[in-house]
Amino acid sequence: MISKKVRWTLATAIIGMMLAVTGCKGGNESTSKGNSDQKTSVSAPAGNNVINISLKADPPSLDPSKSNALVDRQVQNSIYDKLFDLDKNGNIVPVLVESYEVSPDGKVYTFKLKKGIKFHDGTEFNADVVKFNIERNREDDSRRQNEMKFVQKADVVDPQTVKIKLSEPFSPFISILTDRSGMMVSPEAVKKYGDDYLNHPVGTGAYVFVEHVKGDHVTLKKNENYWNGEVKIDEINYKVFSNGTAAVQNLKSGQLDFVDDVPTKEIKGLENNPNIKVVAEAGMAYQGMYLNTTQEPFTNKYLRQAVNKAIDREAFIKVVIDGYGVPANSPFAPGNLAYGDSDKVSKPNEQEIKDLLTKGGKPNGFSFKFQIGTSPVNEQFGAVIQSMLKPYGIQVELEKVEFGTMLDNGAKHKFQALQLGWSGRPDPDQSFFDFVVTDQPNNYAAVSNPELDKLAKQARIELDPAKRKALYDQAMEIVHDESEYVYIYHDFNRFGVSKKVTGFEYVPDGIIHTQKLDKK
Repeated sequence: MISKKVRWTLATAIIGMMLAVTGCKGGNESTSKGNSDQKTSVSAPAGNNVINISLKADPPSLDPSKSNALVDRQVQNSIYDKLFDLDKNGNIVPVLVESYEVSPDGKVYTFKLKKGIKFHDGTEFNADVVKFNIERNREDDSRRQNEMKFVQKADVVDPQTVKIKLSEPFSPFISILTDRSGMMVSPEAVKKYGDDYLNHPVGTGAYVFVEHVKGDHVTLKKNENYWNGEVKIDEINYKVFSNGTAAVQNLKSGQLDFVDDVPTKEIKGLENNPNIKVVAEAGMAYQGMYLNTTQEPFTNKYLRQAVNKAIDREAFIKVVIDGYGVPANSPFAPGNLAYGDSDKVSKPNEQEIKDLLTKGGKPNGFSFKFQIGTSPVNEQFGAVIQSMLKPYGIQVELEKVEFGTMLDNGAKHKFQALQLGWSGRPDPDQSFFDFVVTDQPNNYAAVSNPELDKLAKQARIELDPAKRKALYDQAMEIVHDESEYVYIYHDFNRFGVSKKVTGFEYVPDGIIHTQKLDKK
């Protein structure tokens, strides 16, 4: 049975209020639609104590400080516990934190930590560990550096208490700690393995890393001494499938227990399968395409606007993802604090698009290369963009690129147009700042607008939710004018789950949370 509804609630809408409360109690990234060598079958261990989960791409890095892909997070959430996490309703709840206080000015966070927790390597989790992780995430080579920008220092008060001081109020701070900045890695393991730590990840989570065979699988085993309840599954295997249909075939045959991204065209067939449950729920993500402002033809704003205006979002969703999405014109999905009129879409207006092409000096159109992923749905994505732009004389040449290479090309601005999306986060800042502010790590389009930078910075330090939303509304007017990214749709998270699997709870972060899983 499929439930098409928006379930998650934005915890950060109350962050401003939390700043006046003490003793509260209670857990960057581009995604592509799967881009690794295709698998047609799985040779999986048999037995009820093994769960096999498909991944639409090979995880580039299992080091939270260095990673930037959704598939990384799918594995990381089994290896690492976080300071905070999201519950099934999308609310922020403490995990490794027992309780916390926030100073009235929003600049000092005091965390009381839970006791008796150990890493997989036997070392203790304590305040020194939190200090180490915070400082590591602030280093120049960390992809978390911008998230930790306002952290001045982390002080150890006692073994179970850490005090984090910010240079100024930062509304998304707790929300950020529900993701990779809040994942606690073993300091001893980092010191032991150095740059190779990504191949030897050590956390406090429900599962222990065994091996990562690039392009094929990641294997984890149960943490026999897990602090947060019994782990019932002995082994989890994450298997790489770039072809979603092949993953579904393996789910039907019993070789897989989970499919992480069910192709929409496979959903109806799975609904009729008595052995499989389909979970299709609205999440926080968006999909679309970057237009590189530093490379012709997209140095020209009017040509970027023409491409943006020519995409019929509703038609795109019907054709490419069979209606399992919401038309998008912003990074803010329904339910987000910043969601509103900025996300409204309109049908393409032929005369408006022709006028933009004329203003851009290309009245008869132009051509560009569009980098897409290697899966069938990537190809369809590109083909539909081609067909929607062709009537205006805009010719699109498709280039199929492996997922990791796409991320690298994006970071180095080595593209004209690039198909990558974002899996979304609870706080609007986490889906906005790094993508639109000058020189930030996910600003692949290299847009640079001083007024946009100013508004984005103001929004992240404003504590009042209503005032924050007003700032994002202003910022989105500039984003629409710049058109450096074409927002097309907000994703549904689509899982296929064997009915032999029990204990699964959907969480709107799009992650398969494994700690409570069991198997009949």
